[in-house]
Amino acid sequence: MKFTTFLHDGSPRLGVVDGDSVIDLNAVQPQVPASLRGALEAGVDLPAAADAALGSNGERIALASLEFAPLIPEPGKVICLGLNYFDHAKEGGRDKPEYPWFFYRGKTSLVAHGKPGRVPKISERFDYEAELGVIIGRQVPRHVSQEAALQYVAGYTCFNDMSVRDYQKRTPQWTIGKNFDATGGFGPVMVTADELPQGAVGLNIQCRLNGEVMQNADTADMIWSVAETITLLSQCMTLEPGDVIAMGTPAGVGQARTPQLWMKHGDTVEIEIEGIGTLRNPILGEEA
Repeated sequence: MKFTTFLHDGSPRLGVVDGDSVIDLNAVQPQVPASLRGALEAGVDLPAAADAALGSNGERIALASLEFAPLIPEPGKVICLGLNYFDHAKEGGRDKPEYPWFFYRGKTSLVAHGKPGRVPKISERFDYEAELGVIIGRQVPRHVSQEAALQYVAGYTCFNDMSVRDYQKRTPQWTIGKNFDATGGFGPVMVTADELPQGAVGLNIQCRLNGEVMQNADTADMIWSVAETITLLSQCMTLEPGDVIAMGTPAGVGQARTPQLWMKHGDTVEIEIEGIGTLRNPILGEEA
């Protein structure tokens, strides 16, 4: 089952994807909150609600006509991993970290499918990072085991952890370079966990810049799996419905290339993950 978030009269709406069209879930199932986070927080059985919607006479809206919002416009937490692929750690001159390099993203950094990622006017070192996004569906108990961790995952999506590299390197922590406005591509769909391999392992993940493949890897190459990551985070904090985990990026980022390659005004960047879909963002200057 695939779900998306689109804008209707300026407000985000939760939709269930039906081929090349979308049904506004709340419009045909009024008991379902109109946002993905709200539906998860309310404990809605989303696959059952979606099945009922798909069997109804509810209006189908063409996917191609939609204006998308970030999949969860206001997540409680967006927790990102750095250096979570062996090859990416190596290209950065580092060995496998002993513990995940966690950092946060704020909601103003998020950008929807089809909306522009913004090159900040104070930097030209604007990089791409293809990542698997994990959507938490139920509150995760503290100190959850790896064996139980995946039952709390609602589904998976595409994420582009676009990074302002010179600002990322200005401080020992990466937060500032990862939180410029309109730099966190997020969506366009969530595929429910039951439709993908356990832990979303074994999926091809690609980044393409202007149609050219920049990153091409397999999610099986992650250092910390989804289950292990959830377990480690649960030792420290409560993961809640609608929280997001961005699982890190493979090798091939622009800063590691010779010569280095930066995204610029007029580019188009795409993140595609097998079985999930494609996240596409044009790249514009901040004042364009």
